[in-house]
Amino acid sequence: QVQLVESGGGLVQPGGSLRLSCAASGFTLDGFAIHWFRQGPGKEREAIAGISGSDGSTWYKDSVQDRFTISRDNAKSTVHLSLDKLEPEDTAVYYCATPKYYSDSYPLPISEYDLWGRGTQVTVSS
Repeated sequence: QVQLVESGGGLVQPGGSLRLSCAASGFTLDGFAIHWFRQGPGKEREAIAGISGSDGSTWYKDSVQDRFTISRDNAKSTVHLSLDKLEPEDTAVYYCATPKYYSDSYPLPISEYDLWGRGTQVTVSS
């Protein structure tokens, strides 16, 4: 079965860190762009980071540019998202997704994605 599985979420205090993972099952991530999204309480789902499937280039939403880092390990078919200096506003369910026939790091409209994970909850609270 082809799927993406997120892990690594949890409860963390403001200023803390987490490392999220997006693992491919049933296929290899090599060559596929992976984009991370999040959806906070009462908010729309938004793209926050992406990594190219061709050259490893990356893209970040401005509000996370200096705090989040996306990386990929093709040998393990896994993409990681390191979250540092977390703020309460980062509280959300975090999803990874990949679109077909598109390998750039810049995200597409949500409707263009073919495969989504189920998400992992990140809660930032003291």
